[in-house]
Parts: sequence; structure tokens; C-alpha cells
Amino acid sequence: MTASQIALPAHTAPSLTIEARIAELVASGSVEMSPRDADQIDEAATFLPTNMRVYVNALPGRFHFSTLRAMEALRDASLDPVPHIAARRLESRSALEAFLQGAVHAGAHRVLLVGGDQATPAGPYASSMDVLKDGVLARYKIKEVGLAGYPEGHPRIAQRALDEALSEKIVVAKAQGLDVSVVTQFSFAPVRIAEFCALMGRTHPNLPLYVGMAGPTSTAALLRYAQRCGVSASLRALSGMGVAAAKLVTHSDPMEQLAALAHHCEGGGTSNVVGSHFFSFGGFVNTARFVNRIIAEASAPAG
Repeated sequence: MTASQIALPAHTAPSLTIEARIAELVASGSVEMSPRDADQIDEAATFLPTNMRVYVNALPGRFHFSTLRAMEALRDASLDPVPHIAARRLESRSALEAFLQGAVHAGAHRVLLVGGDQATPAGPYASSMDVLKDGVLARYKIKEVGLAGYPEGHPRIAQRALDEALSEKIVVAKAQGLDVSVVTQFSFAPVRIAEFCALMGRTHPNLPLYVGMAGPTSTAALLRYAQRCGVSASLRALSGMGVAAAKLVTHSDPMEQLAALAHHCEGGGTSNVVGSHFFSFGGFVNTARFVNRIIAEASAPAG
């Protein structure tokens, strides 16, 4: 079954099964790819719903060319390209403007704004807040800015500072007419995800939230990316479980975390979770196949 043949679960259904709710979260969600996966876009697009958001992460040293080329391919494949913008990697304001001009031409109307992981800023922007306050996003007709959420905290920023910065960014973005959403870092600890979602529901109840999780990948790749991304609490938990248990938790099918997220969303009124966000970790086509399978199984006639 191709993506164009999939009948998505109705969001307004009065009573969804867990399987249907999972499919709804997946169909309403997004996928993240690396510019290195550009040669997989045409194949992946056959499995993904039309106009699904696909985030293109920023590679150090290849910021402009590879990201824009991938975005153009996503647009041509009837997907919705969303570039990462890493503030601390921007060499100048003119470099940001040139990238935004290319991104809009490639079909972007939203961006994911992150600080970036390098110790010393390459140019005038030391944080994502600096980019927001510059006002350049709105001037280039960007309609929505995505901000990062950290269910396990940030390895270098205190939780209180993270909370205050998020609130300030929302105010600054809204003042410029920008819509705001949050995309979370992935985690191996469902309880951390549930706590974070509950907190967002209380403190920012109208803020759309996309919950990050690892798409199908190998245990070795998943642990390698977790170390890079600062998923420290999950890694500490896994380290005490032994290799066999760790493989069970980090196996290639993220259904357990999707089920936990679906159960969290059953509360309805206090949840602002819009969808899932899959990090493909070099397996863009595999992740697209997984998305297709989840949606198709929920749409198949019973019996």
C-alpha cells in the first residue's frame, strides 16, 4: 500500500483504539533525515503521507548546499521540507539571509531553530534566542518556528534556564506573528517523556508538541546517537540493565514508546501532543516504511 492509498484515522473519532491513536500520532507527526540521505528521498516518499513534515538536520561544514539540495528534493516529492537552523554555526547575518532565501525557494515555510553544539559561535548568534530577536525569520516569510524540548534536560543548561528561555522565545516569536511548536529530543525513558508532556500541557497548553523518538535502527547506532545528543538519563538506566536488557529496550521497533504516548494522550484536555517525530539516524527509508505500516494497519478493515 502506498502513502497515497492510506486512509488516515479520523481525528474527531469519538473513541479510538490504542492502535488507531498511535496511527493518528504517526500520521500527524514528522520524520527527520540527514542531508546525507538525499538519495533515499524518492523511495521514502512512496511510503509517507503527502505533505508530511520532513526535517533536514544541519551538518557541520555543509550547511547550505546539502540542506538546500535535500529540501528541493523533498518539495519535488510532495513532502514538506523543514530545515534545522543551528544558531552558533552561522558565520554572519548575510549567511543566514542567503540560506533563508534558498530555503523559502525550496518550499520551506517553517524552520526548527536550535542553538547548535559547537562551543564557540562562528558568528553573531550565540543562541537560538539571538536569531529570533534579529527578526530575520519573519522578514523572509517564515510562518512557524520549531523550538527544541528536552525531556531529560540539557547537558550544559540548567532546567530553570531552559524553562525560562522557552517562555521568552514563545513571547518573542508570537510578537513577530510566528506560530510556535516544540519538537523534543528522543529518550529511552517513557516516564521522562510523559512528565515532560504533562509539564508542557500545564505551562503552555496551546503549544503544539511533537514528541521525538528513535525510528527503527540498530542498537549500536541508537546508543551512538544517544551519546552525541546528551540523552544521559536513559543511558545511565541502560548501563545498569546489562547488554541483553539494553537490546530489548533499544530494539528497532519503537512501538512501546508510541503506545505509552498514545495512553498519555487519552486524557485529551490536558495534552497538547500533536504527533510523533521520528529521528531516522541514517535509516530514512526504513523509518518511512515503519510510518507506512503503522498507518496502514490501523486503516485496514477488521477481520
